[in-house]
Amino acid sequence: MSLFHLGQRESFSSLVTRRDAIRIGGSGFLGLGMEHLLQAEGVSQRIAKAKSVIFLMQFGGPSHVDTFDLKLDAPSGYRTELKPISSAIPGVPVCEHLPETAKILDKVKLIRSVHHRMKNHNSAGYQTLTGHAPPSDDQRMKETPDTYPAYGSVIDQFLPEDPSLPSFVALPHVIQDGTVTPGQNASFLGKRHNPLLITADPNGANFRLPELSLPAEISPDRLQRRREIQALLDSQMRSLESPSSTRGLDEYYNRAFSMLSSPKVQQAFDLSREPVEIRDRYGRTTYGQSCLLARRLVESGVKFVNVYFSKQIGGRKAGVGGWDTHGFDNTRMYPILKDWQLPMTDQTLPTLINDLDERGLLNETLVLWLGEFGRTPRLNQNLSRDHWPFCYTVVAAGGGLPRGHIHGASDPQGAYPAKDPVTLADLSATMFELLGIPSESEMRNHLNRPFAITSGQPISGLIG
Repeated sequence: MSLFHLGQRESFSSLVTRRDAIRIGGSGFLGLGMEHLLQAEGVSQRIAKAKSVIFLMQFGGPSHVDTFDLKLDAPSGYRTELKPISSAIPGVPVCEHLPETAKILDKVKLIRSVHHRMKNHNSAGYQTLTGHAPPSDDQRMKETPDTYPAYGSVIDQFLPEDPSLPSFVALPHVIQDGTVTPGQNASFLGKRHNPLLITADPNGANFRLPELSLPAEISPDRLQRRREIQALLDSQMRSLESPSSTRGLDEYYNRAFSMLSSPKVQQAFDLSREPVEIRDRYGRTTYGQSCLLARRLVESGVKFVNVYFSKQIGGRKAGVGGWDTHGFDNTRMYPILKDWQLPMTDQTLPTLINDLDERGLLNETLVLWLGEFGRTPRLNQNLSRDHWPFCYTVVAAGGGLPRGHIHGASDPQGAYPAKDPVTLADLSATMFELLGIPSESEMRNHLNRPFAITSGQPISGLIG
């Protein structure tokens, strides 16, 4: 388990566009500072509908045509082998292994026309986690100084902070397929905007956060002395390392030490405070308890929580891994889905949405359930489906979104968008706007080079 989050929040001046920054810079000699010019020009922050995001990353890629976009009239070889059942949205069936999810479909928004071009897990995963397309579709893609930061890191930079809490938490895995999937940390924004990464199993009997637990033998005075020693060591290390490699370490340690003594953080991560029946309802699995922990975190004020379904793409057998159900080694997709991914999803996803709703948190918490792509409309020779980024479904709920609606549509086979296509950049722009961050905002690296937070446009009909 590692503590990565640190955070000094940028002032609202970080939200202005490049054109605003040029005007502001040019006005300095007149004595008109940033704060006064913002007031004079009427630059305003969006009104936020959402306070937080729970991002449920289904690594491996769920099959949209076997879950939430069934093509019952498609020919044999395309049509799902799973039976349809009715849902809470009239005329919108889901697969038979999602009966509890079917009951809460009137609380969600199905976006059925999401698309991009990345067919490999790491490149597609990177685009899903950042909203930015990589330069090429390369499975060997790795983190570089030019890769874009994770959504939570951008949010951590722009939104006001609670000094006693992390803004961005990731759990319970670092996802990878051969190499670690880029897009999981702050990249060029600096270490201070990295997530608080929790890799301990929330389903473990003794789940705790050793990084945030002060040993009994260490008094607050001794802790302060350790902090002073750490500052001395850091000053020595900075003379040996490049500025970019140490940028943000001061904020990192300041925030880490602050969290050590924060009762609010300790309580948020203490799953033993939850009633047994609630924990059972989420499911006694790593993923289930991670989703419960995500609810506790946003309830405490954390702004962005990444929950990863699995560490790896999986797909070879039930009980481990993610949604990469090609059909390897004479395996078949449908038995694995029936025994593993679908039952866990049907227990955890509706429980999370209902729990947030019952606590009055759903309207202010945006929940996104998505993989890095969908699955081929046509079954392969193993009676399974391959990677398909050209059209798939994202499940969204809360955060001010309309309930019980379908946005977009795929063609009769589920291969390409037929109505209202949505890019991952559009999805990110919508998320930022719901959080009150203007989608035209720019972020800057340590060289003060500007980068757009998104190249997309907010999805029409979702942003009022």
